Formats: sequence, C-alpha cells, structure tokens
Amino acid sequence: MGEAASTGSHAGGGSVRLYLAVVAGGFRRYATYRAATVAGVFTNTVFGLILVYTYLALWNERPDLGGYGPAQAVTYVWLGQALYATLAVQGGGFEIELMERIRTGEIAIDLYRPADLQWWWLAHDLGRSGFQLLGRGVVPFLFGVLVFPVALPGDPLTWFAFLLTVLLAMVVSFAIRYLVALSTFWLLDGTGVMQMLMILGLLCSGMVLPLNVFPGLFGEVVRVLPWAALLQGPADVLMGETGALPVFALQGAWAVALLAAGRLVQSAATRRVVVQGG
Repeated sequence: MGEAASTGSHAGGGSVRLYLAVVAGGFRRYATYRAATVAGVFTNTVFGLILVYTYLALWNERPDLGGYGPAQAVTYVWLGQALYATLAVQGGGFEIELMERIRTGEIAIDLYRPADLQWWWLAHDLGRSGFQLLGRGVVPFLFGVLVFPVALPGDPLTWFAFLLTVLLAMVVSFAIRYLVALSTFWLLDGTGVMQMLMILGLLCSGMVLPLNVFPGLFGEVVRVLPWAALLQGPADVLMGETGALPVFALQGAWAVALLAAGRLVQSAATRRVVVQGG
C-alpha cells in the first residue's frame, strides 16, 4: 500500500491528520512522474483537438444537439480532457495496485494496520486526483479556452459550485473503482472486470458524447447512473445548464450508496478471509 508502513503507530483507525498526510503523499507520488505528466498533457490536448473538430462538424448539422450550442459543445470537450485522468474514467488509479496486493496476499498486512482500508485508499486517490487535475488537466483546458470560443461563467459562485461537483465526482469515481478492486477477493484475475470498467466509464460518463444527446429510455437511464456524476453533472453546472443542487444530490446519493456498498463488500471479504496467494 505504498506509504502504509509509516502509519503503523497511529491507533483507532487513523486520524484526520493521518488521512490528510496520505492525501499529500498521493499528490507527491504522482508529481514525481514528470515525463508521464507531460506526455499526458500532450495526449489530452491532441485528443481534445480531434474531438473538438468532430463535435463542431456534428453540431454544424445539428446546432442544438443535446440542448448545447457549439461553444458549449467545445467547452464540454475540454472539460472532459481536463477530468479524464483526474477521475480515472477508464481506470488507471489506485485500483491496479490494490488488486495486485489482494492477488499476492499482501492485503492481509494492510487489513491489520490501524488505518481504515477504505479511507486510506480514498485519501490516497484524492491526492492522485488533485495532482492530475492541476498537472495534467489545467493545461489542455486553458489551451482550449484560448484557442476556441467557449461558454464559461463569469459568476465566482458558479465556479465554486463546479469545483464542489468535481470533488464529489472524485469520491464517486473512487467508490466505483474500489468496488471493482475488491472483486479480486473472489476472482483469480481482475482483467475482465477492469475491461468492463473501461467500457462503462467511456460510454456512461459522457466522455465520448454528452449524455444529453442520448434519446429515449437509454438516455434517461444513463443520466442517473453513477458515471453521470463524473463529467455530465459538473459540465452542466459549469455551463449553467442545471442548478448545482440536483447535481449535488445525484453525486451525494451515489457517493453514499457506493461507499456503503464498498464497506459491506470489504467486511464480507475480510470475514471470508479469501487472500489469494497466501
């Protein structure tokens, strides 16, 4: 679990100060991958350009598709590129390491540490998300804002509400991936589950197309799934397409439900003592 060994002297499941230190540790850990960060900024910018011109061609044919104008569609693209790695939409965060620790049996050591397993990984992933937002997300977003016409608010309160939705999106994203990682207690190989996560994350988060453009029952369903809390909700708050409270409600409900589910699965896994490889 990386820095877990340094927390052994703390009691009672960990303190707020401990978890804040884990957040900072997660941030510093990803800050050391400078070459990967630069490559990620370049990749997100290139994919952003491809998507922008694809969207503009689509919106030229359907000017009000999904209730968005062209400037809103462009804004949506660059916001998606800013949040792609931040929210680990298709995986790529802590879950790979946690699944490996479960597979090898090292998780047995982690379960006896005084820090709570779920809260530890949440704190670590929040640190990762924070760095990815600042280190990999801001530059492509600013590039898009400077090069293309966009639809951004001038009200500071809207920006504040948007940042809160991003923070809640981080928690929802963690909760989804934590459940995926815990499946390794019962599966010999988590590859299949990770592939499902990648597909669902790409489609149901709105990373390919805004969820607003999907018609009928399918559109209604995907707009209330937890992945809708990752990109679609924050985007609509930022562009004034919806009030912040409904998005907070959706994100908060999924965060509570998924974290609770993760807690139940974690308890079942530890009672069963299924530690693969040991």
